[in-house]
Amino acid sequence: MNAAQDKTLILSVAPNGARKTAADHPRLPVTPDELAYCARQSLRAGAAMIHMHVRDDAGRHSLDVTRYQAATEAVRRAVGQELVIQITTEAVGMYSPAQQIDVVKALRPEAASVALREVLPDASHLPAAAGFFAWMHEHGTVAQYILYDRVDVETYLRLRREGVIAAGRHWVLFVLGRYTPGQVSAPQDLLPFLDAWQQADPQVLLPPWSMCAFGRREAECASAATLLGGHARIGFENNMAMPDGSTAYDNAALLQAVRDPMTRLGYRIGDAQALRAMTA
Repeated sequence: MNAAQDKTLILSVAPNGARKTAADHPRLPVTPDELAYCARQSLRAGAAMIHMHVRDDAGRHSLDVTRYQAATEAVRRAVGQELVIQITTEAVGMYSPAQQIDVVKALRPEAASVALREVLPDASHLPAAAGFFAWMHEHGTVAQYILYDRVDVETYLRLRREGVIAAGRHWVLFVLGRYTPGQVSAPQDLLPFLDAWQQADPQVLLPPWSMCAFGRREAECASAATLLGGHARIGFENNMAMPDGSTAYDNAALLQAVRDPMTRLGYRIGDAQALRAMTA
């Protein structure tokens, strides 16, 4: 049964990302304690998962294992198992595919996001990527494969047909836009992704999908995705504006801007247990 049938919406919060700082927003959570507080607020606002980035002492994006451990422990103390904690492997032009793979294997997190085009930039990386995908599947780390355009969707579907990515224990994220100044996503940006998605071999069991969007139309994009059977990732990583263009007070406010209208339409906001069942 898909989300359109059972009307369950999974909301994830992406509270910080790799690029923004306190200069962008005073409530951007970066430290373990700040992430823990954000996790509590986001849980109350309907999040089932937190997509977490960590930073080094200079505030730069980091894939440091020790920093991830500290942040994860702080969030777990704050919310227990009531949120799925997803780490990112995002390269941001700083990390190689091997380094991205190594952080997941060292941490063995409950969940990790993996951009296909980063861990598999060309055919020479296929053996390592295939081994990594199998490792996550076997060791219980739920992968979320990040897809930036139609070509990425087609690559994902090809890897599924070829058995490089096994069925189950993962889902995908459609990214509506890029990290560029002034980027504002629109609901119609979903259409190329969904058109490619529908070209899947009928024998390929498709996983759940979610999306993230840039700019003040984030909530519109999330609503469109929900009505089309998907889920939504919301937060300061991609957007700091409310639907009316004003600056959001915090990440929880952005979640509420999606949660409230969708619950009025009869959707149930799924919790971490629902997400774990969906991606088992």
